[in-house]
Amino acid sequence: MSADEAVKLIKSGDHVYIQGSTSVPETLVAAMTRRGHELRGVVLHSGFSVTDREAPYCRPEYKDSFLIDTCFVSNNVRRWIAEGYGATTPKFLGEVPQLFREGIWPVDVVLLNCSMPDKDGYVSYGVSADLAFSATECAKKVIAQINPYMPFSYGDPVIHISKIDAAVLVDDPLVEVPTPTPNEKETAIGRAIAERIPDGATLQIGVGGIPNAVISALRDHKHLGLHTEAMTDGVLPLIRDGVIDNSEKVVMPGKSVACLALGSKHLYELMDYNPDMIFKDVAWTNDPFIIGQNPRVMAINSCLEIDLTGQVCADSIGTRIFSGIGGQHDFVYGASRSEGGLSFMAMTSTTNKGMGKIKDVLTPGAGVVTTRFQTNWVVTEHGAVDLRGKSLPERARLMISIANPADREALDRAAFERFGYSYLRLK
Repeated sequence: MSADEAVKLIKSGDHVYIQGSTSVPETLVAAMTRRGHELRGVVLHSGFSVTDREAPYCRPEYKDSFLIDTCFVSNNVRRWIAEGYGATTPKFLGEVPQLFREGIWPVDVVLLNCSMPDKDGYVSYGVSADLAFSATECAKKVIAQINPYMPFSYGDPVIHISKIDAAVLVDDPLVEVPTPTPNEKETAIGRAIAERIPDGATLQIGVGGIPNAVISALRDHKHLGLHTEAMTDGVLPLIRDGVIDNSEKVVMPGKSVACLALGSKHLYELMDYNPDMIFKDVAWTNDPFIIGQNPRVMAINSCLEIDLTGQVCADSIGTRIFSGIGGQHDFVYGASRSEGGLSFMAMTSTTNKGMGKIKDVLTPGAGVVTTRFQTNWVVTEHGAVDLRGKSLPERARLMISIANPADREALDRAAFERFGYSYLRLK
């Protein structure tokens, strides 16, 4: 049927989950938005999403029609939420499916972006198993756009066409996320992390310049595994060259595992009907007790700022929520449970405007995503320090050593004022 016919299944007051990653079902979203004048109080749930435009429902005329409640502030809704029209619910990404399954976030309708059906009538929602799997499992109605650009991925994101209440044939290319080229600082950070990663390690690696710098520095490693949240273009050379062969993993050996993908058409083409790439429910991929079964888990994440005691803020700039918790905590904890596991918190020492990211205390209003009880390695372009087993004064000394040189004197004074002689005697 047409998209306009399909979205008639959505009623005022419904809770609607919109699939994320690079597979937001834009045709269905546009059709739903066109009904905004007749709908009221439709609650929209979403997670991590990447689009090339702001969501069409983020307009003043729809402020009472569509109420945003997301667990990750993505680029398509960031301005709308910052202006106070939408809201975000804090939750570890691996625990969001629990909100669906326990009915805390009811799902009346799910909007999916799916592949063409296979010979048995199954379609895949390809690049986004993450929250889509649990939301679809709990949904009363399933509306899907059937899209030849969506790869057919193996694992959890598969549904038989007979389980779909309304289907719309579309021709929508997926959003492509360019692979950023690491700059000089990011390259230094990548090398510092890579030299601490042993052969046979299982990687969780994020998105951006620093992760790509780490990947570039891993070309000479052997028998690496991949159990991560996001599959990106960055890992393709390591898979192609056999550096990632998943041979020493305990959980799904021989398979690269993720819950979502975002990259170029080259990644999407490689995923299509590829039995060596498995996509799973985020409640499974991000379960620290599953992650920790693999040996030598290396969790590599980024952040916005860190204080002298190791408290990590990764989701907000002061009081403004900029992104979300994502799976950082899940993999930091999972790495701590892994034999030989390590976690790395990586960032340049300053912002693009030259402001220091290592602070004596976090910016007022900043949220703590990774607590100081969990922080392991911290890496900037000025070096890498291991905070495990270190007292608060010792941590302050180490953090100052990798801070922006222009900030170190002020940080040193702040540390002395805070910790007194216990800090001074470390000199």
